[in-house]
Amino acid sequence: MSSGLIALLDDVAAIAKLAAASLDDVSAAAGKAGAKAAGVVIDDAAVTPRYVVGLSPQRELPIIGKIAIGSIRNKLLFILPAGLLLAAFAPWLMTPLLMVGGTYLAFEGAEKIIHGLLPHEEHVEAEVEPQDPAHIEKTTVTGAVRTDFILSAEIMAIALNDVAHRPLGVQAAVLVVVALAMTVGVYGAVGLIVKMDDVGLHLAQGRNPLLKAVGRGLVKGMPVVMSGLQTIGTAAMLWVGGGILVHGLHVLGVHWPSEPIEHMAHAVGAALPLGGVFAWLTTALASAVVGLVVGGAIAGVLQLVRLVRRGKPAH
Repeated sequence: MSSGLIALLDDVAAIAKLAAASLDDVSAAAGKAGAKAAGVVIDDAAVTPRYVVGLSPQRELPIIGKIAIGSIRNKLLFILPAGLLLAAFAPWLMTPLLMVGGTYLAFEGAEKIIHGLLPHEEHVEAEVEPQDPAHIEKTTVTGAVRTDFILSAEIMAIALNDVAHRPLGVQAAVLVVVALAMTVGVYGAVGLIVKMDDVGLHLAQGRNPLLKAVGRGLVKGMPVVMSGLQTIGTAAMLWVGGGILVHGLHVLGVHWPSEPIEHMAHAVGAALPLGGVFAWLTTALASAVVGLVVGGAIAGVLQLVRLVRRGKPAH
């Protein structure tokens, strides 16, 4: 009996070692895949704060919490199973689907710029007429979760592509880890950003002169930061959307404009100090231009369709 117990303990120890090795493998793969998706994660963090600009401070964190829950739902219930199925049975379809999402992001970013520069009648009326706060919150969360779906799909696709050669179980585990880590990281950072003015107010009411000065600086500076993040968020939609389109065309065998953009970025990076930073900025700017052109064209066509339906001449 003792020998049987020893054999059983050996089996348990072997299983435990295998499980630990598998966890280490998943952790390493998730870390590597997450690092490759870091660019999109930063864009996601830049996009999200604009959804709570102008809303009640008491509702900022609850709204971010709702968006985070929607993001988890996007990643785990929709994108993860769809991504695994596509990777297994129709990998060729992933790039076109991501390009559709990129087109939507570019359209949304371009439309916000157009509305900011040339507000049409509906936009002006929406600003003048008071709306139910619950309706505004629901609309805000819905729009944010819809945008998050595109960004989450890009994050998950990058992660999945990095582990495509691994067994299905490892792929699924890595995607779950990436989904949870990225969501907590992004929306934790966003929550911290939008509440920094409250932190500043708390510090400003303290007794330490240095902390009081820091607190006053935060209180005065955060509105400017939030306004800047709103602009960066719109720009991020354009450069992420345009970047997805440029990369997708390259994958599909159309090497324009990806190759000219790459050559231009390399030339700028080689000519300037901090070359990597300026090369990235060049790529982001060029991608944003692509996104603005594509998104602006779609927004223009839709506006013409609206005018034709109302029987109004297009100006």
